[in-house]
Amino acid sequence: MVKAFGKLARKVNQRLKELADANNLAIMRALPAARCHELAGDHMGELSVNVSVNYRMIFEPNHNPLPLTADGGLDWQKVTKIQINKIEDLH
Repeated sequence: MVKAFGKLARKVNQRLKELADANNLAIMRALPAARCHELAGDHMGELSVNVSVNYRMIFEPNHNPLPLTADGGLDWQKVTKIQINKIEDLH
């Protein structure tokens, strides 16, 4: 991890642990420093959590079908599995 992410390795591990420990994705929304949110544009269907000021962990729900609310939005309470796609500098 240190070889791949250097000084970010500790924070990457922290976010991975938080995601693993969360019973559902809604819990990640309650962590202000994580800034868990849905992405738009080229990253539509993916979500992001902050790793540092510039770096984000990009992931998507790993459910088929996706759990949706009555209005068609993602039901964060029912997302219990994710797939991490990448960690990158989005700025």
